[in-house]
Parts: sequence; structure tokens; C-alpha cells
Amino acid sequence: MAEWDRWDVRKLRILRTLRDRGTVTATAEALLMTPSAVSQQLTNLSRQLGVRLLEAQGRRVRLTDAAHLVLRHAEAVFAQLERADAELAGYVRGEAGEVRVGAFSTAVPALVVPAVRALRTRHPALDVRVREAEAAEAYELLSAGDVDLALSLAAHAPTARDPKFTRVPLLADPLDVALPAAHPLASEPGLRLSDLSGEPWIFGGSGPWSEITRTACEAAGFVPEQAHSASGWTAILAMVEAGMGIALVPRMAAAERRGGVAMRVLGPDQPRRHVIAAVRRGAEEAPGVERVLQALREAAHTRHDRSQPPAPAP
Repeated sequence: MAEWDRWDVRKLRILRTLRDRGTVTATAEALLMTPSAVSQQLTNLSRQLGVRLLEAQGRRVRLTDAAHLVLRHAEAVFAQLERADAELAGYVRGEAGEVRVGAFSTAVPALVVPAVRALRTRHPALDVRVREAEAAEAYELLSAGDVDLALSLAAHAPTARDPKFTRVPLLADPLDVALPAAHPLASEPGLRLSDLSGEPWIFGGSGPWSEITRTACEAAGFVPEQAHSASGWTAILAMVEAGMGIALVPRMAAAERRGGVAMRVLGPDQPRRHVIAAVRRGAEEAPGVERVLQALREAAHTRHDRSQPPAPAP
């Protein structure tokens, strides 16, 4: 066996999935294998490489230092294979092809739809398939190969040091506060988030928006009192309009605004959420993915330039 024959890409992928998922059972589920098949493949890889890759830790297994060394090199191999696929796709398809995009709900109308419109004019043979997903779920879809590009929030994404992904910053989306139109602070000049510490708040019971709201309020010096729980902007703004509480609303969700709701720009402590695009490392060189990324950058730039603070309700 040649030296390089020991490096079995399929088995290395299983090892990487075990590192990411934590258990043999979870690895088997992710790869549609049986646990015994996962264990057998990793045993074979250990034998091929001549090093011990796993060791028992109670009822589970942990990766050895040798396994982590192997994976550091394997990540470079995976990235290079992505680049090879990208170049081959560009050679075979040219301007045509398919790019699958996973994006959270408010990013679809604000960024993805304008990008797709632009691409239909420039590259009509490029087919963009959109899949709505929660911000955190978008990364799971990307990692599993179910989408080629994910739009997510920086606060809910793997770190920039994660070797599996390339992250592209798109937009810092301001968070405005939604108040009932008749609220005493609806026309208050210089409104700050800290001025709203005693108000009842409306946000989700869990998930990204709950964390964003709590984090923003805590940064302003208080813990928000959650009066009602909802995750959709239609429900949240309907409750605000009814005087049931107030809410932070991303400016990207402007289309959801209601007549009985006053949208106020906050003062110097105005929170923002950071929208990013991500691809599997190396895949950004695929012509189709590169074109979609560029169209998303342009949509984000246009949105930033045209975004105007909403006027207080009369």
C-alpha cells in the first residue's frame, strides 16, 4: 500500500463527524450508518494510519491527540476537495448550475430575494434554490451538505476559526423598538434602551431572538420582564399594537410594521445584529456560489444605503 493510500477520505469524514457530534450514535445518525459500522470504519482507519485515534472515557469515547493531529491535516484535504469540485463545476457548467441557499426568515425578503432578482438578469441559467431555516439550523444544513450557502447571525454561528467554514460579513442590522402608538414614550426625543427597563417585553421563549433581546437589554443595564412569548413578527407586532408590551424589531423586518405601532430608533446604545453568509471552506471559489455571494453583498450594500430610521407615529 502506498503511503498516501492510508488516508481514506470517507473514514476521515467519519472521524470529523464524531468530533463534531460527540458520540458514535449521533455520528451514525448524521451519516445514515449503524453505530457498529462507524466503529468498524474508525478501527480500520486507526490500523491504516498506525496510530490510536480513540480512547474510552466512561461509556463514551474521546479523540486522542493523534486524532486531532490527523484532523488538522484532513481539514486542508476537505477544503482542497471542495476547491476541486468548484473548479470542475465551473468547467462543466459555466454560467449554469444550481446554488442552494439556507436563510433565516427576515433575510429572505430583505437580502435573498433582491439578490435572486439581480442574478436572473445577469445569469438566467443559474438556478438559486431557497430554503428558509432558523439562524442556527442554517449552519447544520450547510455542514450536512443540504445547502451550499447559509445566511445566519454572527451571534449564532461557529467562530471564525472553525476550519470547516468561510464566513462573509454582510450587514449590521439595527434593532428598533416597537411601542404602541399611544405609548407615553412613543414621541420621546432621544429614547434609549435603558429608558424602557420597566416595560413589559414581548419576545420568544427560546432561540436566537430571545437571546438577542435579553443580551441587548442586559447590555443596557437591565433584565427584560417577559410579558408574552412569540416568535413571529406578525404576532409580536399585533400584541404591541394592542398595548400588551413592547419589542425589539430588526429593521430588516420593516415590511411587518403596523399602523398602530410606533417604531423608534434608539439612542447611542442602539443594538444591532450582524448578518453573515457562510459556505464550506473552499466552496466559495465555485462560480455559482461566488456569484450568489456577490449578489448578496450588493443587496446588503443597497439596503444599508437606503435604510432610513422609521419616523415616530403621529
